Amino acid sequence: MAEHRQLQRAALLDAARTLLTEGGMEALTFQALAARTGLARSSVYEYFRSRASVVEALCEVDFPLWAAEIEAGMESCDTAAERIEAYVRGQLALATDPRHRAVVAISALELDEAARERIRAAHGRLVGLVVQALEDLGHPQPRLAAA
Repeated sequence: MAEHRQLQRAALLDAARTLLTEGGMEALTFQALAARTGLARSSVYEYFRSRASVVEALCEVDFPLWAAEIEAGMESCDTAAERIEAYVRGQLALATDPRHRAVVAISALELDEAARERIRAAHGRLVGLVVQALEDLGHPQPRLAAA
C-alpha cells in the first residue's frame, strides 16, 4: 500500500511539473492534476491539501537535485575561477529551464515562510561553495560578493 501511495504521489508531482511547464501557475489545479493522472479530484486531496503543498513537494524534490547538479559541476573543476564559472553556467541553465522558472514563480506566491526557509537552506550550500571559491581567489569580501 505504501509503495502504491508513493507511485501515485510521484505521478501527481510529474503531472504538476508538466502542467507548470505547459501553462504556468494558472494551469496547476487539482482538477488538471486529476485529469493528468486518472485520479478523481477528491483523491488528489488525499496526497496534497492545497496547491501550495504541491509546490512545496516539488521544491523539496527538485531543488536538491538541481543544487546537486550545480555542485557536481563545481566540484569537477580544477581552479576556483572554473568553479565560479561552473556555478554561473549552472544557474543560467536553470534559469532557462521552464520547470525551474515555473516552480520559482509559483513558490514566491504560494509557499509559507517555513517552506521558503527550507529552499533558502538548500541554496545555502551552493552559496558556501561560491564563498570558498571567492576566498581561494583572494576576494576581500567573499560572503558579500556571493550574496
